[in-house]
Amino acid sequence: MSVNKAYIADQNGEGPTTSAGSSNGSTTNIPAHLQRQIVATEQTHLKAASTKQAYFGDEKILIPQTDRVGFSWHKLWAFTGPGFLMSIAYLDPGNIESDLQSGAIAKYKILWVLLWATILGLLMQRLAARLGVVTGLHLAEMCYRQYKKLPRLILWVMIEIAIIGSDMQEVIGTAIAIYLLSNKFVPLWLGTLITIVDTFTFLFLDKYGLRKLEFFFGILITIMAVTFGYEYIVSAPNQMEVIKGMFIPWCKDCNSRVLLQAVGVVGAVIMPHNLYLHSALVKSRDVDRRQPAKVREANYYFFIEASVALFVSFIINLFVVAVFAHGMYGQTNNDVLEVCQNRSMYEDAKNSFVDDNNGNNLIDADLYKGGLFLGCTFGAAAMFIWGVGILAAGQSSTMTGTYAGQFSMEGFLNLQWPRWRRVLFTRLIAIVPTFLLAFFSRMEDLTNMNDILNAVMSLQLPFAAIPTIAFTSCNAIMGEFVNGLGNKVVSVLLTMIVIGVNLYFVINQVEALNITGVILAVVCVFAILYLLFNLYLVIHMAACMGNRFLTNSQWIQKYVLPSQNSFSIKNANSTYVR
Repeated sequence: MSVNKAYIADQNGEGPTTSAGSSNGSTTNIPAHLQRQIVATEQTHLKAASTKQAYFGDEKILIPQTDRVGFSWHKLWAFTGPGFLMSIAYLDPGNIESDLQSGAIAKYKILWVLLWATILGLLMQRLAARLGVVTGLHLAEMCYRQYKKLPRLILWVMIEIAIIGSDMQEVIGTAIAIYLLSNKFVPLWLGTLITIVDTFTFLFLDKYGLRKLEFFFGILITIMAVTFGYEYIVSAPNQMEVIKGMFIPWCKDCNSRVLLQAVGVVGAVIMPHNLYLHSALVKSRDVDRRQPAKVREANYYFFIEASVALFVSFIINLFVVAVFAHGMYGQTNNDVLEVCQNRSMYEDAKNSFVDDNNGNNLIDADLYKGGLFLGCTFGAAAMFIWGVGILAAGQSSTMTGTYAGQFSMEGFLNLQWPRWRRVLFTRLIAIVPTFLLAFFSRMEDLTNMNDILNAVMSLQLPFAAIPTIAFTSCNAIMGEFVNGLGNKVVSVLLTMIVIGVNLYFVINQVEALNITGVILAVVCVFAILYLLFNLYLVIHMAACMGNRFLTNSQWIQKYVLPSQNSFSIKNANSTYVR
């Protein structure tokens, strides 16, 4: 069906024009029967284009034009930034704790799981980035257009839960880092409160320009690489065992605890809100979507940049796993206390490395115990350097989590809050339970809370993975950039693997709680509703991929498909809808 060009997106793909000649993205003056024919672009259904958006509202990075054919370092540098910001989610305190537990429980045996989890994460991130580059819309904005109101609101709530859960892990990690670095002078409850102030302080950095903000994130990643790399060098793990653990996909004599830890590694690495974040970050580059060659070029360089960024994050995670695999694997609490006897942190170690078996149980590792262990084994400098690395991880992931929340709110709700209000909203929700635990409980309770949060975020993964697969496999949305049936099959299998692994982890966590009675009944009801909503998303995904039975079903058209009854988003130069 042809559409009057008065209603088509402008040539830059930045917003539609109305019959009155305005370009603010509003469709107020357009007749109702023509509004359904508009090709959705970046500003369709959104507030005015002049409204400031998060992260890149004031500037976009220009891509240099060169006559050289083939790879260009100048272009790669121009595209460098979004992938490294995205990779910080792979280095948050929750991931670092998962790494040290992996080393302490399984030694080097499941390093290959970390490697393949990172590769799976890269493939998912590639799909999210392609969506943003090709359509000019990030994942939350696509959900606004392609889902009906109720499921869209449910999706938003679930992603908010994931963001708040991640934020709580960052608060815990930052508070522990401050506690270590201050030599216990700043208690945990005060450390949780400090995270409110320092988050606002760092968020002011984006006023100094996009490139400076990305450079600052690069500094934080460098700090993590240097600090955790230092621990790797001083601990000197067996390099051949590290290599075998990475490349031999086998786990000899592994028990159920090791298997659960391997599943937990996958759940900790692939974050649901990170897909929403990456699909939005790529919009910070000025890509001319009128030219398919420019779109392909952007996809190419963004994939290279994301690969490098996640390679760096993998190396940092590898450092942490290897350090504690070398030092903590097979060690009991008494073993550590013997090493700590002549150290200044001995009294702290006596209060931390305890169990109900006279100290003969294997170490139950966490961030704080990891710092004490390093201090006892390699000196106080190692403990403080560990604290600096955890602090960098907590601060960087806090900032990217804030941006993910901003994009989510702007996309799902067509609502733009000032950044300070958005930060205050999520941070207060995260701090209240964390503060109460830190004030009234023990350090171990914070670690137990971290395990629960990993399970909660694993539950949210389908609500990012399924929409990502659906929209990037939809011919009517991605046009010529969909690579046929093979791409769709691989994408669906990838989603099934990731979601299946995460659900296994969640089920084991629920079983470990030993819940009964009314609480068990509530969990069962929630599980049924959870599965039904996932089924809804899968049906929508199948319809988006072109299943004729579903797209022709009146019931599906009425209750599942968007109100336009078609998937009509095209590239910016499109002049038609289906």
